[in-house]
Amino acid sequence: MPPPVNGPVGPLERGLAVLRELTRLAAHEGRTAVRPGDLVRGTGLARSVVDRVVGTLEQLDYVTLDGRDIGLAVRLMELGNAYLAASGLPAALGPFAERLADGLDESVSVAVPDGGGVRFVVQVTRRRTMSLAFRIGDLLPAERCSPGALFAAEWSGADWAAWRARRAEDPLDTAFPAVPPRHRPASGEDFEARVKEAARDGWAVDDQLIEPGLVAVSVPVRDASGRTVCAVNVVSHTSRHDVDSLRAAVLGPLGAELPAMEAALTARRPRSVASVASVASAVSVASAVSVASGTADSGTAVGEDPARMAKRELGAGFLQSLARGLAVLRALGGSALAGAALGGARGPHQGEARAVEDAARGASGATGGMTYGLVGAGPGGGRGGGMTLSAVAEATGLARATARRSLLTLVELGYAEADGRTFRPLPRVLELGYAPLAELGFTDIAQPHMRELVRIVHESASLAVLDGGDIRYIARVPTVRIMSVNITIGTRFPAYATSMGRVLLAGLDADARAAHLAGVRPEPLTRHTVTDVAELARVVERAAAEGYALADEELEEGLRSLAVPVRDARGRVAAALNVATHAGRGTAESARGELLPALRATAARIEADLATASAQHALGAGERVGA
Repeated sequence: MPPPVNGPVGPLERGLAVLRELTRLAAHEGRTAVRPGDLVRGTGLARSVVDRVVGTLEQLDYVTLDGRDIGLAVRLMELGNAYLAASGLPAALGPFAERLADGLDESVSVAVPDGGGVRFVVQVTRRRTMSLAFRIGDLLPAERCSPGALFAAEWSGADWAAWRARRAEDPLDTAFPAVPPRHRPASGEDFEARVKEAARDGWAVDDQLIEPGLVAVSVPVRDASGRTVCAVNVVSHTSRHDVDSLRAAVLGPLGAELPAMEAALTARRPRSVASVASVASAVSVASAVSVASGTADSGTAVGEDPARMAKRELGAGFLQSLARGLAVLRALGGSALAGAALGGARGPHQGEARAVEDAARGASGATGGMTYGLVGAGPGGGRGGGMTLSAVAEATGLARATARRSLLTLVELGYAEADGRTFRPLPRVLELGYAPLAELGFTDIAQPHMRELVRIVHESASLAVLDGGDIRYIARVPTVRIMSVNITIGTRFPAYATSMGRVLLAGLDADARAAHLAGVRPEPLTRHTVTDVAELARVVERAAAEGYALADEELEEGLRSLAVPVRDARGRVAAALNVATHAGRGTAESARGELLPALRATAARIEADLATASAQHALGAGERVGA
């Protein structure tokens, strides 16, 4: 058990306690408004302490403040991404899970052991009227799911004692908000019997253990030493399968993929884990705290302590030790984060996943003594790497003693483990807001930034995608004026006559753009509409060169619109963001000067959140664009 949050460990521990409680209230209890008083009651911390913690987390962009209401911010996913990157599991096993889900037409997930529970790290869901509701980061009791029996087959006596103590303390599973609470305590004898069967058979089943109608089959994925690293699970509903028919349908395909999956866990990468860890982590750490201090463009150097800089800028309200501790936790993501930190907005597995799979199947011929990802026999997949104290100190710009205090606190609280001289993040990091944030879709991520844009410019803002020859509105934040632009979600307009359409056309490659323009037959919607195809091509080329487009009364008399592209994590134009205003409020040049900087800044913030949210998996169930 972790020490009391008011104990001597300090601000890092208290900050983590606040994040846990905020996640519980906002995500699992469905609170639409979490106030400081709620966090005081849930954590036992003094109000002044909660205020300072929340203020620091807000400066780090880890929580949002709307008046007195506190929410989870997308950037908080950096912490969970650090664990997922260090584990290597999404990169190594994600392609296999996707292929299995496609072939079996069932939901497939990958889960890891987390104490006496099971936590999901990969999720590929088949979207049906009745579908799996678990999310990456959700924690289930080991005894109420099929992977738990596989993991418990390797428990020590101390592990079993801890499991029995947990069940005695929480017999109704109220500490597991991802599952329905029990109506009455259950005997543990059934679980112990299922563990013995799983050890004997090499697979386990879930016959409606969590809730009526849900059935699952799981198989273990082992490392080179034979220790179970994770489990791959196929989940269905009794309207499609009973547990016996599901087992008969999936064990063969699962068994056929297992050798390649296990080989993927030990596939080699052509450079050492530590080779770029310090640079990648330092870039991430510096950029995170530079946002707090307002120096995001100042070029903080690797090796500086950005938390100290932020403390100087923001004063006593900024908890330097909390910022440093979270920077250390981020840094433990190691070299797997280098793709995102050094290569722009690119998820680390997007280029690597295929290479891992090829290596597992012998296609790449990769050799050497350096691990591909931080996967192996440890809890949650890690004895294959980690970072030394010196590497963490260098990565974060902290003194060794400071980094050591943060690392020891993280180990004591169960967020990291020490193995000799190296440290690794553990699956428990995912409890810090990851599950609810991981289900956010494109429009969910964009909407808060659009609301802030409207607050600044006092004009309506919209987000649209290209849909054939039209643009289609997928998100909108109106403004309140006597004369305003009235457009709803799903509205379609010809792409050629709109600023957003021109930005989206500018984002196409040359061949696709030429093909689109060749099929356009522009009509004069107003006396200002560009109808000459050659002139329209020049307008689109100018939008590509300048990074924005302005349409002045071309769609409708009196309507002026300015748009910029929003790029996905691969750098492709996925949507267009615009501000629409009445042409009578000034000249086109004045509108450009007043609106374009705010538009570009908003698009950049949306892109940063998209990169964070999609770094380890696809975006959630919201409007999917750029796929």
